[in-house]
Amino acid sequence: MKLMFHPLVKKLAISVVTIFVALTFTFILVRQMPGDIVHTWAMNIMQQQGVTYNEAREMAKAMLNYDPNVPIAVQYFKYMKGLLSGNLGTSLTYRIPVSVIIVQALPWTVFVCTLSLIISFVIGVLLGTTIAWKRKTILEPVVTLYASITQAVPDFLIALLLLVFFGVSLRWFPLRGAYSADTVPGFNIPFMLDVLYHAALPVLAYTLQYIGSWALAMKASATSVLGEDYIAVAEARGLKQKRIIVRYLAGNAILPLVTSLAIAFGTIVGGSMLVETVFGYPGIGYFFGQAIATRDYSLIQGLFLLTTVVMILANLTADIIYSKIDPRIKLE
Repeated sequence: MKLMFHPLVKKLAISVVTIFVALTFTFILVRQMPGDIVHTWAMNIMQQQGVTYNEAREMAKAMLNYDPNVPIAVQYFKYMKGLLSGNLGTSLTYRIPVSVIIVQALPWTVFVCTLSLIISFVIGVLLGTTIAWKRKTILEPVVTLYASITQAVPDFLIALLLLVFFGVSLRWFPLRGAYSADTVPGFNIPFMLDVLYHAALPVLAYTLQYIGSWALAMKASATSVLGEDYIAVAEARGLKQKRIIVRYLAGNAILPLVTSLAIAFGTIVGGSMLVETVFGYPGIGYFFGQAIATRDYSLIQGLFLLTTVVMILANLTADIIYSKIDPRIKLE
């Protein structure tokens, strides 16, 4: 435990510094984005209420609780002070605390990402193990070609194709939302089935994107394991083929992929914006897209902070898991 304590503290310290630097960079970057949300709101107020531009701009500042003329250093220290007290700010467009949006949106993203990663991981591991054990079959070039295509095609394009085919053309699945408007939320079977029904296409989009990568990664890992002496010894002892594949081949080859799974979770959560926007799925990615479109500084910073923390925790978790499942690897 003592050997793990200091490296873990070191990694945690590095993580905190990384979050601080990323947060500072984001704060400055979003304020350099083209467009002025106060101007946009002022123009809308002018058209709706027939007031002058100066009056409309002052009204917009009051409504948004944001003044672009305040020096950026003052804005930064005010934001950091609020952040240290647990206040992520208020969304300029939704007019509710950013923390409320995160609490409402995060479960949907975690649900879809977790389900799709588990499905794609299991299928990919099975395919990778199969093509590593049974070499020179038609399955190997098919999986390799599939992986090359899905890695080259953006995930949002796969999502768009699924939406057009299954949602618009066949009308098998809904086009938007996490559940139907006439369904009562709660721990009941109709609601859970409706949630799964609405999540089917987003999950399928992510699953199709990741299966090939997992399959090739498992194939490479399993191929290296096949050259180990214990595989030859197991075959010489006359053990059943199923036991050799499951216990000795897959059991050892899957170790590097377990850490990759943790990192992939952080990546998919942070990069879910386009897929969730295509399906109108109310997760972190959807609100991230809306925040960027409306120049909602507070919401952008809050969501970016969340994705940064998720990515860092995913990498830290991967390091700890690997040091546990493989005693040869030290946390350092």
